[in-house]
Amino acid sequence: MEVEKILEEIKFDNMGLVPAVVQDINTNKVLMLAYMNKEAIKKTLEEKIAHYYSRSRKKLWKKGETSGNIQKIKGFYYDCDKDTILILVEQIGVACHTGNYSCFFNEIIKENSEKEDILHLLYSTIQDRKNNPKEGSYTNYLFQKGLDKILKKVGEETSEVIIGAKNKDKNELIYEISDLVYHLLVLMINEEVTIKDIENELKNRRK
Repeated sequence: MEVEKILEEIKFDNMGLVPAVVQDINTNKVLMLAYMNKEAIKKTLEEKIAHYYSRSRKKLWKKGETSGNIQKIKGFYYDCDKDTILILVEQIGVACHTGNYSCFFNEIIKENSEKEDILHLLYSTIQDRKNNPKEGSYTNYLFQKGLDKILKKVGEETSEVIIGAKNKDKNELIYEISDLVYHLLVLMINEEVTIKDIENELKNRRK
């Protein structure tokens, strides 16, 4: 559907705004609630990067423009009443300005059965550390030292996995594999490889 047709369909409020619920396509987590005007929708659909309208600053803003935590558009929908938008995004880094992965981190009720995609959450956290360095962060230390240091750690953790397996100690093996996965994610981010890239490669191998 053409952008102008979409803008005719959507019902904006008396301020020319419509609420937009933003969801991570990889983890299915709701990341934030923002507002869009016609210009924000146009920019979002044209650039495939999320743009919103700030009610406090009264201006258009591109998500992640200063932090690097951009949102790549993967889906764009509006509801049955045509007055609310749902956006599916690939979140780079974290969504919330507080440093949390999602703006909805204040828990009142949490079901014990809630499932979280920890790999994507960890990837997002590591990505945020790269974009927004924090003093004393081990992750930032690895990025500062560069590729050779990261590769050395991957090699060391691989050896530890082998030792854990040879020791026939399941708990040790789980611990060392977890260390290896973390360092592999650091390597992936350093080399701009995404989890989706790995998923696509594995899917292609099944064909």
